[in-house]
Amino acid sequence: MPYYHKLGDIPHKRHTQFRQPDGKLYSEQLFSTEGFSNDYSLLYHIHPPTYIIGTDEPVDMIPRVAEEKMLKHRSLEGFKIKPEKDFLQSRKPVLVNNDCHIVLAAPQQSMEGYFYKNADADEMIFVHEGSGVLKTMYGDLPFGYGDYLVIPRGTIYQIDFATAENRLFIVESFSPIRYPKRYLSKYGQLLEHSPYCERDMRPPQNLVTMNETGDFVIKAKKKGRMYGIHYGHHPFDVIGWDGCCYPYAFSIHDFEPITGRVHQPPPVHQTFEAHNFVVCSFVPRLYDYHPDAVPAPYNHSNIDSDEVLYYVDGDFMSRKNVTRGMITLHPAGIPHGPHPGAVEKSIGAKETKELAVMVDTFHPLQLTVDALGIENEGYVMSWAE
Repeated sequence: MPYYHKLGDIPHKRHTQFRQPDGKLYSEQLFSTEGFSNDYSLLYHIHPPTYIIGTDEPVDMIPRVAEEKMLKHRSLEGFKIKPEKDFLQSRKPVLVNNDCHIVLAAPQQSMEGYFYKNADADEMIFVHEGSGVLKTMYGDLPFGYGDYLVIPRGTIYQIDFATAENRLFIVESFSPIRYPKRYLSKYGQLLEHSPYCERDMRPPQNLVTMNETGDFVIKAKKKGRMYGIHYGHHPFDVIGWDGCCYPYAFSIHDFEPITGRVHQPPPVHQTFEAHNFVVCSFVPRLYDYHPDAVPAPYNHSNIDSDEVLYYVDGDFMSRKNVTRGMITLHPAGIPHGPHPGAVEKSIGAKETKELAVMVDTFHPLQLTVDALGIENEGYVMSWAE
């Protein structure tokens, strides 16, 4: 839930006449992901945003589930997902349920010749490697290593990569991605105890109004199918907008860790929440400072949630043989904790340089065929002495 923001030219009052230099009315569009009863933005287009001139046959995009049920720790080598030139083709769902899809992608080229819209899900794109600009009808969002890009469902966008080697960790959420409620005042301001504030959130900038007609393809995903919808004008023909529903960027490097005398529980790392799952950021921080503190996390029982950890960079003292881009899945119903020797090794350590993203889901995740292709066999036995 970003704060109120505006770019470009807008009329003094909403839902009133706003005319172009030639006398024609601009087309006002209300954009919201939750009807008329929650956050929204008002956008003003040169052309009606409804001008469809053609459609393509839909393509099936439903993830291929390999295992629906499991009670077994799993590990995936995320960087073994093969790079592909096209952004959409590079996206490989690896863990899925009815609340979210966890996706890995290694696109090599910018999006060219089409635009993309996820009509089902908010998207959280974590940039592990690469840089560029997320281009939307709201303006541009430059991004780089460590950025979360939070994109409301229905947003039309293109990504212009400045690099050929890009690694993305993506969460598609079938409910709105929000700030945790405990971080917010009753009026919506981020509170003092929050590990970030509004200054850390980067809204779109550099609104460029594209007044072009022609054949512009928007690939829109809806209910597991990809539709090609052709519009008679460029979708980024917005002259101005304002509101509280728009894409934004937040760097994991701006997350301020919460520490204590003894080991703090995972909720102190929470960054976002959605229906039936949360996202946490593990960042470099000082360890616990009680004289008898045990910095390594204690064993804990996953009874009500599947825990997914995506390892980004640094030294992970609780795990052996960790690689960049590795994913571990510790499913609900079975305890897990530090690998053998990690607890003793952690005692006396003063800080950690680890960087990781965690997704805890409250309903079980399913492994896809793409996940099985990058799995580390035998991970479940890695706690054996």
